[in-house]
Amino acid sequence: MTEPLVQVHNLTKHFKLGMRDLVHAVDGVSLDIHPKEIVGLVGESGSGKSTLGKTIIGLHTKTAGRVNFDGRRLPFRFSATHFRNYANRMQMIFQDPYSSLNPRMTVGEIIGEGPKLLGLKTREETKRETREWLERVGLNADHVSRYPHEFSGGQRQRIGIARALILEPDFVICDEPISALDVSVQAQVINLLGELKDSLGLTLLFIAHDLSMVRYVSDRIAVMYLGSLIEIGPADEVFFQPKHPYTKVLIGSNPEPDPKFERSRTSTKILGEIPSPVNIKPGCRFASRCPKVMDVCRKTTPELRNIATNGKERLVACYLYEEE
Repeated sequence: MTEPLVQVHNLTKHFKLGMRDLVHAVDGVSLDIHPKEIVGLVGESGSGKSTLGKTIIGLHTKTAGRVNFDGRRLPFRFSATHFRNYANRMQMIFQDPYSSLNPRMTVGEIIGEGPKLLGLKTREETKRETREWLERVGLNADHVSRYPHEFSGGQRQRIGIARALILEPDFVICDEPISALDVSVQAQVINLLGELKDSLGLTLLFIAHDLSMVRYVSDRIAVMYLGSLIEIGPADEVFFQPKHPYTKVLIGSNPEPDPKFERSRTSTKILGEIPSPVNIKPGCRFASRCPKVMDVCRKTTPELRNIATNGKERLVACYLYEEE
C-alpha cells in the first residue's frame, strides 16, 4: 500500500469554557488517509467531526498532536503565510452553501478569488478557468456576473465545489456538503464529487451523518463518538458487520432503502443523548449508553486495536470485542 497522504497522530482540540472547564471537541484522534482514497467520517451531531476536519486543515489551532501532509509535518499554528503555502494542495467544501459564499461578490469573483490571492495564474487565465469550472460543475459559464442569492442551494454548493477545486488541490475535506440540501439534489452533488474525484485523482475526507450515503461514496469509514474514533474499516465491512456497540446501534437506527435488508435486520435504538464534552472523565465515552457496559469500561479508556483476520485493517476501540 502507498504511503498515506495525510497522517493524523493523537490530534487534540480543546476549547476553553470559562476559567476551568474544557470542551473536549477532539481527543487524541489518529487516522491515515491514502492517496486517491475517500474516508467517510460519521457520528452523531456533536461528536466532533467538523472540528476534526477544521483542525486537520489548520482552521482551528491544535491543542496537541500533529498532522503530516505528503510526508511533511504541518505547522502547529497556521499563519497567513502557511495558508498561502498549502491552499493550493488542501481545500475544504463547507456545509452551508448559504453562509459560505460572500453575498457581495459575484460568482466569478468567488471562484477566482483563490488563484488571485495566491498569484498562481494570470488574470486572463483565472477568468477562463472560472468559466470552465462553472461548466464543469454543471452551471452556465455566462453566470459569472451573478450573485449567490440568484442560485438555489444545490447550485451554491456547486459554486463552493468549483471554488475549492479550481486550485487543483490534492486533499479536500468535505464537511457535510449535502446536509443542507434537498434530498432530490443530494445525489446529484454526490455524483458530481465522485466524478471529479476520479478525473482529478483527489483524496477526500467526507464528513456526514447519512450512513447510507457515506457507505456509497467511501472506501473506508471512520466512526467518531464524543471526540474520539471508535471504529475504522472498509466501508462495506463497517456497514454490514459493525463491531463496536455504538456503530451497531448507529447503523441499526439508520433507515435503509433496501426493503430486503431492512426487513432482515434487528431494529435498534440509541439510548439517551450524547454526553457533554465538557471535562470528560476516564473510561469509554459510550459507557453511559452502551447496552453491554462492563466495570472496566467505566474506569479506563479502550484504545483502537486491529482485529482484522483477512489482512485488511479493522480498528475497534472496545473491551467487549471477541473474535468470531
